[in-house]
Amino acid sequence: VQLQASGGGLVQTGGSLRLSCVASGSIFSPNVMGWYRQAPGKERELVAAIASGGITNYADSVKGRFTISKNNAKNTVYLQMNSLKPEDTGVYYCNAASPITRTTIWGQGTKVTVSS
Repeated sequence: VQLQASGGGLVQTGGSLRLSCVASGSIFSPNVMGWYRQAPGKERELVAAIASGGITNYADSVKGRFTISKNNAKNTVYLQMNSLKPEDTGVYYCNAASPITRTTIWGQGTKVTVSS
């Protein structure tokens, strides 16, 4: 299984982007799909996650602005990012994790740049 992330780009402060992560093949179940980001000079951090049952979790810094969702039929997870801020700049990675086996899969990153 591979994860392919897309949707990054350059946007002005206050703008929006939608990231997509498509899984080629069947993801293990149950699973937790997540979006992480890594800003220059900083460690990778969790932005948002969604479990198989639909429960979501967000970093405090993005609550109310970002929404994670998924389309199981399309094997795709989305991250809708609104009211973007310069501090949202970074490379965004999608991730699939099994809460049972601890197996994790990382997609390649997609770069998001928010200009002030």
